[in-house]
Amino acid sequence: MASTPATSHKEGIYDTLVDNPPDFSLVLGGPLFQLFRKAHLEGDHLELLYRRIIAITAIAWLPLALLAAASPFADSVDRLGFVRDIEVHARFLIALPVLIAAELIVHARLTPLVRLFLERRIVLPEDLPRFKRAIDAAMRLRNSIPAEIILLIFVYVVGLWVWNDRALAETPTWYSHGGGHWSLTPAGEWYVFVSIPLVQFILLRWYMRLFTWFRFLWQVSRLKLNLIPSHPDRAAGLGFLGKSSWAFGPILFAQGVLLAGLVARRILYGSENLVSFKMQIAGFIAFFVIAILGPLIMFTPKMAAARRKGLAEYGLLAQRYVQGFHDKWVVGEGAQADELLGTGDVQSLADLGNSYGLVRDMRVVPFGLDDITRLAMVTAAPFMPLLFTIWSPEEVIMRVLKVVF
Repeated sequence: MASTPATSHKEGIYDTLVDNPPDFSLVLGGPLFQLFRKAHLEGDHLELLYRRIIAITAIAWLPLALLAAASPFADSVDRLGFVRDIEVHARFLIALPVLIAAELIVHARLTPLVRLFLERRIVLPEDLPRFKRAIDAAMRLRNSIPAEIILLIFVYVVGLWVWNDRALAETPTWYSHGGGHWSLTPAGEWYVFVSIPLVQFILLRWYMRLFTWFRFLWQVSRLKLNLIPSHPDRAAGLGFLGKSSWAFGPILFAQGVLLAGLVARRILYGSENLVSFKMQIAGFIAFFVIAILGPLIMFTPKMAAARRKGLAEYGLLAQRYVQGFHDKWVVGEGAQADELLGTGDVQSLADLGNSYGLVRDMRVVPFGLDDITRLAMVTAAPFMPLLFTIWSPEEVIMRVLKVVF
């Protein structure tokens, strides 16, 4: 059947989008991105990463070190000093740089995915306008000035309210004299009003990006997707979505560093041990793995429907083929076993069985056990050094080897 002019026009637009995919990046935009560009801390395509990491980390950590060193209580033995506060160093010297560097990884891994929806013909030509609108909506949210202002207000309203409870600690530290609300040292004032809000804002900004990404995928999942149940990825062609979740590994690692620093501080300078935190750590890891992979089940209804349809279609095809094979080679008159040699009938029967097996084994979620394992491991990695607080290095190595092998 000859294609109509309307169909040819849609195909032309489709091919154009494949060759020149729309701009889609979760990180190349927004007020802070523009501010960094004007301050020569960022280029048009995430250049100057080291300069950005050094500048932001210096703002958060360096004044704390200088102000704490200048305090008359710097060498006091009855309070937690800045140098020994492992939670602070973990937050500003590990987690914060990782959160900044994660932009490069997320941009590199997620930006090409929009093109995959088109190259694999998962999004059909008739749904191109809705697909393009979903991209435009995501980019508007990414570039939203009010959204980042709300995040900043949230950090200073909710964040300081939470800190108000923490400031009740009676024991003096490098940031607090203890014994009252907001009894802060000069280093503590920078810590509470600059350093902590800076990390919280960057972290909340990542949460907004995650929301933007999953909102975009939700809109895509509402389209009439062209899913192939016999696809070798066993996810009807959507397996790349599960693999894309690895891009958020650095964010999960940074989250793990934040909690590991808090746990380490309580273990080293309190009366607690690692075992007492095992349920919290396990729950923490499970929560963030679910937070990254859980939203992908939005594709489950479409994938389940594709699997049911595939089983019915491939089942009917298999029935017709095996019936013909049976009639020809099993009950057919004059059929000889040696006549099978050199024919493609048996191989075709095997290939058909493999295709049906792919449909039967197809998952109804676009991720697998390997995706879950990788995210869990990267989230748990910051807690590994804490094992040395309860086991010797030899015991840790032996236990790791037993798990691996």
